[in-house]
Amino acid sequence: MALPTYIPIADAADKYGYELDELKKMAQSGKINAAVLPGGDMVVSESSVKGNLRKEDLPEYKQFIMLKGTGLGLRESADEYNLPVSTLRGWVTKKIVSTIGIDGRKTLLDQADVAYCAKIYHAIGGQGRRIFNSDGTPYKPKTGPLAE
Repeated sequence: MALPTYIPIADAADKYGYELDELKKMAQSGKINAAVLPGGDMVVSESSVKGNLRKEDLPEYKQFIMLKGTGLGLRESADEYNLPVSTLRGWVTKKIVSTIGIDGRKTLLDQADVAYCAKIYHAIGGQGRRIFNSDGTPYKPKTGPLAE
């Protein structure tokens, strides 16, 4: 069994896109594993920080935060981001892309979610490949060229 890797809390905040205060609160509440070194510096388990990451916390998502709450129909979103309609529909069904309302017969999709998913899709995806975990974070295979 491998021992966990601990990194300084400030480094973890930078690396995983958290605010430092938010990470400190998570450490104090026990949501992530942390320790205080004899000199007073706090370190956190890298795997526990990674495990608590939501898609909204990822830098890839944060670059589209200005689109949050902006709606566009399914077909328009597919055209705008060069995505297959069936792929986009699957993400909506799996709740990776959220809906924000209805305009007539159109279901409006949150454009921040669509833009984030399109970025990941075009970077690692393609039809027929698993791209996302159930929580919307990018899937990392255990083996192969995309494995960590």
